[in-house]
Amino acid sequence: MRQSQTAVLERYRVLEGDFATEPYEAGWASEARWFVRVLDARPGTKLVFTTQISPDGLHWCDADVPAQVADGEGLISWPVREFGQWLRIKGSVTGEEGSAKVLIYLTLKE
Repeated sequence: MRQSQTAVLERYRVLEGDFATEPYEAGWASEARWFVRVLDARPGTKLVFTTQISPDGLHWCDADVPAQVADGEGLISWPVREFGQWLRIKGSVTGEEGSAKVLIYLTLKE
């Protein structure tokens, strides 16, 4: 039977400006999928999410995955494959007085 796991990396976090999630070690998994649920966002707020990968959890580079954009409330998701050992999201929140409350999940499957 294949193994799977879901990690909640951010729970009801209010994002403003530039941010990064906590890193998550996922070397055992062959595939991953991010889920970002924007619970509350000020009007005109735009969120940009970039998947990053790392061999050691300390030094990061952008993965070969397009950046994801959320305009307002809702749920977005995107897959990640061939990522090595560690994953995280870096991102930015823009807009006049831009802020958003989010939930960020990482699902992993072997």
